[in-house]
Amino acid sequence: MSLKSEEDLAGMQQISQVVGSTLRQMQQYARPGMSTLELDQYGRQLLDLYGARSAPKLTYGFPGWTCISLNEEVCHGIPSAKRILKEGDLVNIDVSAELNGYWSDNGGSFIVGQDIHQHSDLVEASKRILAKAISHIRGGVQLAEIGRLIETEARRSGYRVIKNLAGHGVGRSLHEEPHEILNYYDRSIKTRFRKNSVVAIETFLSTKATYAQEKGDGWTLVAKDSFAVQHEHTIVVTDKQPIILTAANQLWN
Repeated sequence: MSLKSEEDLAGMQQISQVVGSTLRQMQQYARPGMSTLELDQYGRQLLDLYGARSAPKLTYGFPGWTCISLNEEVCHGIPSAKRILKEGDLVNIDVSAELNGYWSDNGGSFIVGQDIHQHSDLVEASKRILAKAISHIRGGVQLAEIGRLIETEARRSGYRVIKNLAGHGVGRSLHEEPHEILNYYDRSIKTRFRKNSVVAIETFLSTKATYAQEKGDGWTLVAKDSFAVQHEHTIVVTDKQPIILTAANQLWN
């Protein structure tokens, strides 16, 4: 969306604080021995407390209130009583929601318990690259140049980007124009970021894979023979530094 008024900005700030706070509290609540369904139900309680509605459930009929993905799963993991968090698991929680007609999207990967599988470098690289990408976004900057930056930084860190997943516009619905803010450089994309527009910027990094494949449950996408992470912020594009709407309550910021 493009912000038209102070009311629009206030509405986006409010829902972004909701998803940011929900994500932070879910990350803190997660522990080894807990099922992803229990973690998701906690997320549902938080969204209900704030008066917000789950965006993936509203938009797509997703079988969960949040997306919770483990280890090789890149995104859209279905919460389940059978998926039990284990010490050292790589967990991604993606929280998106609607409140008063405004929508926001926020995600973050983290390690449950002790880092016994040495995933911290991958997690930290994703956080760092997302922060750097956001810092380069201004009105007039080509989307493709941000993709180039993300891919270049991922390679320097020894990782790969997932090419068939991307960031997107957000605001009056979960997915809006621009529909693909890629994690790699595509010279055919000439679109530029517009001042006052709201977008969700995402990093999708993997240890080996460059494409996410369907798991077979109709939702979950996996990085074959790899570990994968995702981090995401909803931002307002300006002619200076972007306003990071979902930053205030982030555990990993």
